[in-house]
Amino acid sequence: MTDLRTPPVSDGDLFSERARQYALERPLERIHILEAGCGWGTGLDLGDRPHRLTGVDMESPELRAYTCERPDLDAWHLGDLRTVPLPPRTYDIVHASYLVERVPHAELVLDRFVAALKPGGLLLVHMRDRNTAYGFLDRVLPRWMHASGRRRRRARPGRGTRGAHARVPGPAAEGAAGSPPGPRAEARTEARAEARAGTRARPAQSRPPRPVVRTAPPPATYDRIASRSGIQWYCVMRGLVISEEYTSRQAIDALGAGTGPAELLCRLVAALSRGRLTADHSEVTFVIRKPENRFARVI
Repeated sequence: MTDLRTPPVSDGDLFSERARQYALERPLERIHILEAGCGWGTGLDLGDRPHRLTGVDMESPELRAYTCERPDLDAWHLGDLRTVPLPPRTYDIVHASYLVERVPHAELVLDRFVAALKPGGLLLVHMRDRNTAYGFLDRVLPRWMHASGRRRRRARPGRGTRGAHARVPGPAAEGAAGSPPGPRAEARTEARAEARAGTRARPAQSRPPRPVVRTAPPPATYDRIASRSGIQWYCVMRGLVISEEYTSRQAIDALGAGTGPAELLCRLVAALSRGRLTADHSEVTFVIRKPENRFARVI
């Protein structure tokens, strides 16, 4: 059953709240979380609840550099998401924000995530909807136009943004030319050396957490399942339960709500498509549960 309540102010807060509720239902258990998209996102906030955080993502120098800097990951794996190590029925929560629309063979990747979930576990998905006017424009517009839009958003640091391109303050100027390497630069060099094998386990005495600069996510590919109707179909076919479902306009609002060129273009595309491509939202959020019933159809 889908719960269509008031959309949350922040999908990150929604997912963290659902993760804390899940942990409260299991007070004596350590919660195992799989963060899919660890190379540009941030983890869930479980407070003081004991948990283990494992990250997976695609392979690229930028994603690897950011992953190496994250102090909250206990382990991580980068590579083809169809083949990275994902033991079956291991994780309580799979957190995938802005990932489904960015990976090829998204249905196979989702199958692996669901197989890695324990019965009763949560699949938290936030993505851009390909069957919207914004998703259509994101597919057909040249990449240089996307880059110029990101530069315009970054040029306004006083204006808060929600979504995939928000940046966390960090030591961006560290390691500038002419400055001697400090302890942080040495720590980064050590972390990159540890990362050559593609995995890293956090030591028992970890370094103090420090802010890191988030990287931009890879460009979207928009497989057919990367849509509101696509996820609904997927859940029906796999016997999954959609507990909550929301739509939002984060990407459109970030480019200028109401009067911005993105808003006008989306309205034009919606009109030309006779409503087939909606301009009312750009993103969709799902809280999905894997059934515990052993007679239910599960992966």
